[in-house]
Amino acid sequence: MNYQETINFLFQALPAYHRVGAAAYKVGLDNAEAMMRHLGNPEQGFRSIHVAGTNGKGSVSHFLASILQHAGLKVGLYTSPHLVDFRERIRINGRMIPEDLVVRFVDTHHSFLVRQKLSFFEMTMGLAFDYFRNERVDIAVIEVGMGGRLDSTNVITPLLEIITNIGFDHTQFLGDTLEKIAAEKAGIMKQGVPVVIGQTQPETASLFNAKAREQQAPIFFADQHYRVVEKEDDGLDMYADIYRDNSLYISALHSPMDGIYQRKNIATVCAAFDKLKELYFPQLTLQHFMLGIENVIRTTGLHGRWERVGENPLTIAETAHNADGVAALVEKLKLMHYRSLHIIYGCVNDKDFPSILAMMPADAAYYYTQPSVERGLDVNILSEKAASLGKPGPAFPDVISALDHARSTARHDDLVIVTGSIFLIADLFAHTS
Repeated sequence: MNYQETINFLFQALPAYHRVGAAAYKVGLDNAEAMMRHLGNPEQGFRSIHVAGTNGKGSVSHFLASILQHAGLKVGLYTSPHLVDFRERIRINGRMIPEDLVVRFVDTHHSFLVRQKLSFFEMTMGLAFDYFRNERVDIAVIEVGMGGRLDSTNVITPLLEIITNIGFDHTQFLGDTLEKIAAEKAGIMKQGVPVVIGQTQPETASLFNAKAREQQAPIFFADQHYRVVEKEDDGLDMYADIYRDNSLYISALHSPMDGIYQRKNIATVCAAFDKLKELYFPQLTLQHFMLGIENVIRTTGLHGRWERVGENPLTIAETAHNADGVAALVEKLKLMHYRSLHIIYGCVNDKDFPSILAMMPADAAYYYTQPSVERGLDVNILSEKAASLGKPGPAFPDVISALDHARSTARHDDLVIVTGSIFLIADLFAHTS
């Protein structure tokens, strides 16, 4: 098979959650463990950091990878989903896995992939871990796909575990309370492995503490020690001072990714950075930290987090796909300066979109569309329900037509936001890249 045929096989012959949803979700680690045995246990061939959480795990993973790269380490990065190119999921020092290695892996293991009936995510994880071992990375940052306890990536025993926060997402799989969801994410904790919790939440803190005691694992709550204070806000970049235990820790940090939630993410990264420096990498410096944060987009290819995609009117892409993300988006909008607000929104069919729409600003003009994946919620259903919730707006078959209409309607000093499903943002970047 050539590369395109290989990609077609992966997306068509193997179930992919991002395309079909629940039908691709498999409970248990049996397949993942079988894949590791088949490959000769590549997960044991490199050191790793495991990152879970409802929101922020992608940003935290990219920030850490960028920082470690600036320290001169060879860094693997495994994240999901991708926006445009499948290979975005698997990188070493920011470079995507070569196409020929994807083809070679599938050709070599084709019969096993089919016979074992692996999910798309299980197969991709195997490809990534095999690649990281063969390339002898110094460290790999591994983002959990969903949950933690039963996620395919939970076959690793990392140097450090991170759980960013707990919110309501994928409740049909992880549970309908914060406690149940936290229990699933706490499932990444391993015997004696230090864990950083990004956000102290009353509903989940005692559960995390109990699980850490059970595993005899040191636990550290980042927000109890680190505080990120923005010095100025231009609506796009973050300029901030960071305090550790009320003393100035870092002055004048610049991040190209703004947004209320990024303060929490950077505090989490601070805690992880200090633990990594203390326990494993004494060569890390605050200069590495600051350069890693400032250059995260260039060094890791991260996109879609409060990212400017157009001017006059200012147009921003933001992957706010659940209630916590939308709450942060709404708070951020209060700090922005614009004449009128235009929101382009689309989601997948397993999201509680009525609740999310109810949180959205009442005074915005809305334009509804749908992501191109099979799980995309039909825009006619979305727009009809939105109208009944008091947020009417025209329906468009794709994000580009919605964006073109919104930008042509808006004045130069208006603000246009493209948000909702990460797959909608993927469609946007697929068109503009």
